[in-house]
Parts: sequence; C-alpha cells; structure tokens
Amino acid sequence: MNEIAELFRRLTLGVYVVGTAHGDRRNAFTAAWVMQASFDPPLLVLSINPQNASYPLLRSSGVFTVSVLKRGQIELARRLGAPAPIGEDKLSGIRWRPGRGGAPVLDEALAHFDCEVTAALPAGDHELLVARVVGGEILDRDGSPMTYAETGDMDGSSALYPERW
Repeated sequence: MNEIAELFRRLTLGVYVVGTAHGDRRNAFTAAWVMQASFDPPLLVLSINPQNASYPLLRSSGVFTVSVLKRGQIELARRLGAPAPIGEDKLSGIRWRPGRGGAPVLDEALAHFDCEVTAALPAGDHELLVARVVGGEILDRDGSPMTYAETGDMDGSSALYPERW
C-alpha cells in the first residue's frame, strides 16, 4: 500500500451502509465518509461518488439511511461495497426494513439514521450531501462500531491515491 493511502487510513472513520430508495427501487452501499456537521439542526454529511449505482436513487428521492456497522460485520461491508451483478438484488438475504423515507435500514446494524438531503456540494471526484437527520435509533446498545482501519484495503482505495504529493 502506498504511503499516502496508509496516512489516510489513520483518520478515525466508521463503516456504514447507506440505504437508498426511490419509488419501488432500493439499494445500499458501504461507505466510510459520513460525519456529523451540526447539532442544531442535527446534520450529517455523506460523501458519495456520483458514479455509484445508488446515486441516482438518492438524488431522485432526496432521502437516505445510514446503518452503523458493528465490529465483525466485515463480510456484510464487503458484500454491500461491491457492485451487484446485473439484475441481482444486493439486499437479497439481508434482513432490513424501510426507514422513514423508504430507504433500507439493516436489522443487524448497531444504529441507524434517517436523513433528508438539504444541500449538495461538488468535492473532487465525489459530492458532499448535507442531510438533516429526521429519525434514527440505537439497535444494539452493547455493540461496538466497526472502523475503516479494520477493512484493510477492501475497497481498493490505495490504488486511487497519488503516489506522491
């Protein structure tokens, strides 16, 4: 792994599953770039690549969920982080329920947030979506959150960083 990629892995990040929905279509993807942005009103920021298959659903509906993954859920993170084969439902076999806006909430998550997008800003090869938290709950009070460092190079991101400054 290159030195810049290794440096960025020292940032403390969680691992999340972002659920999206529009009409009768649903999808979910693994994300690490989610952060709190405000106390009042409660806001989260999600960084998403517009090339992500869930992006059109999210932008069309203006809602998403954030399911906080627990330590030990690496296979779930890996499965939802990979593109689904054409015609296959990524959520098949995973227990979930619709959140407030219809986006999937994983039953086995540590916690979840229901969010409504309020603003979008370009950010390099990603877009920052500012969202008001309109609901959520703790699902497992005894669990511990998974960290991005636990995933190693599961997402292949080390190849995306420049080799040097």
